[in-house]
Amino acid sequence: MGGEYLIGVDLGGTKIEGVLFAPDGTVAARERIMSPRDDYKATLDAIGSLISRLEATCPVIAHKALPIGIGVPGSISPATGLMQNANSIWLNGKPFDVDLERHLARPVKLANDANCFALSEAVDGAGAGYSNVFGVIIGTGCGGGLVVNGNVVNGPRGIGGEWGHNPLPWLTAEEFPGPQCWCGRPGCMEVWISGPALSSDHERATETQRSAEQIVELAAAGDHTARASLGRHASRLARGLAHVVNMFDPDVIVLGGGLSKLTHLYEQVPPLMAQYIFADSRHVTLKPPKWGDASGVRGAAWLWR
Repeated sequence: MGGEYLIGVDLGGTKIEGVLFAPDGTVAARERIMSPRDDYKATLDAIGSLISRLEATCPVIAHKALPIGIGVPGSISPATGLMQNANSIWLNGKPFDVDLERHLARPVKLANDANCFALSEAVDGAGAGYSNVFGVIIGTGCGGGLVVNGNVVNGPRGIGGEWGHNPLPWLTAEEFPGPQCWCGRPGCMEVWISGPALSSDHERATETQRSAEQIVELAAAGDHTARASLGRHASRLARGLAHVVNMFDPDVIVLGGGLSKLTHLYEQVPPLMAQYIFADSRHVTLKPPKWGDASGVRGAAWLWR
């Protein structure tokens, strides 16, 4: 950890979480607040207030401006220096990292939240010891991050590992062209495998509105329609991940986000992937995260390693 205190921030659509990490990597303080909506300045102010409270909890770092790592639902475009692809759309088109550094009066490193998740799990989580790690977040949204030999792959456009806004591959006739995504295109992975997508798919099939959690509960109780919805979801996740394997050939795939807690995915998805993998050896290691909900904020701090 470089022998210093670090702060990681995970900026989500509904919450902002900040963690102060001690030099040995343990949590010294943690804060969580609700995310402002549709207000850029309020977002800057909320992050600043959160960091001030974190630092106030630790007398050892009094009067020190600690470096900040922030995971965001998007990325900074290397071409323009402006935020792109954020589903918190009020951030798009803004020099978010520059404004944060000015607002916080200290250096800031900013990365896509899925990249932060993947980095955390690759360094000392479920992907530790593997060279190539693909991290996937499936929760209220859907994203991916690729870490090779301990380094996040960003690329010249800042979208390395991006996965949620690629189309679902090997569509069936019933799936074509797919639901409309907030990005403006139909059939993105996000509108097929996120938590809201699972709920919407179940509603289309049954004309009954249920949350992802309710669908899981109904399936466990033997409801055949809920089980069918989970089966379609697993098939789509498998096809999307097989596409990634055919391009990047990761050593391990680690799932994160709320749906990573669905234990059946680790049993059902790898064999479903096999028929789409273009190789003689078709086994893929699929793991749950070691650090759970804390992985994103850990990876944000780890940007300063």
